[in-house]
Amino acid sequence: MSADLLVEAAWVADRLDDPSVRLVDVRDAWEYDAMGHLPGAVSVPFDSFRDADSPDPGTLPGAEAFADLLGEAGISADDTIVAYDDTHGVFAARFVFTALVYGHDDVRLLDGDFSAWRREYETTDSAPDIEPTSYESPGLVADAPIVDREAVAAAIDGGETTLIDTREGWEYEEGHLPGAVRLDWMELVDEETRGVKSTAEIESLLADRGIETDRSQPIVLYCNTSRRLTHTFVVLRSLGFEDVAVYEGSMTEWENADGAIETTDTDE
Repeated sequence: MSADLLVEAAWVADRLDDPSVRLVDVRDAWEYDAMGHLPGAVSVPFDSFRDADSPDPGTLPGAEAFADLLGEAGISADDTIVAYDDTHGVFAARFVFTALVYGHDDVRLLDGDFSAWRREYETTDSAPDIEPTSYESPGLVADAPIVDREAVAAAIDGGETTLIDTREGWEYEEGHLPGAVRLDWMELVDEETRGVKSTAEIESLLADRGIETDRSQPIVLYCNTSRRLTHTFVVLRSLGFEDVAVYEGSMTEWENADGAIETTDTDE
């Protein structure tokens, strides 16, 4: 999987006429229609690529369903995909992660979001003509960065893996995985630019939380339903962290299985 998962708006703007670069808007369909979108972008709403009843872990939709979705959107397996939303990238990051684990290596997250884009660039309300493709997925890739509940329990006992809770502070306080470090995904976002903070800022934040910046350290991310954690996944992978996995079941599965939790007062 490529570590180059974040792209700047200027990079996208320079490639709007490149037919091999496909823009995917994961906002609700009404937002795509009523508020406009990036030129050439196709609408693939967030709920269309999540399915808790599929045979794959967590809320992954299943390889065949995802391949059908991309084919209907006119995307080919060798296209470069850039996904975006209007929520600092957290919904689009889930699309990026989903595409990666189903074998589409050349997929990126727009650094920033729709609101940030339209400060500098034009938008449109004209939907592109879509020519469906016969997209074929290899299925869930063998090295998919996904761990199950048993692996998480082993990581807790082993003590060598850094567990990162990407939820808000109050959620962490109410209950988190034993030994997990709090790192709200929004702490990685610059509120002014709506994109990801600088490498120096993020490394300082990681150090403050006791997270080593050794790029080879094993890390497991979780949240509640495997959405927020994917933004942190994209950011850490883009910074060169090599061994980052997600607990797809996250706190929902852990608590349903009566897994041990800790409570912590994070007041400073």
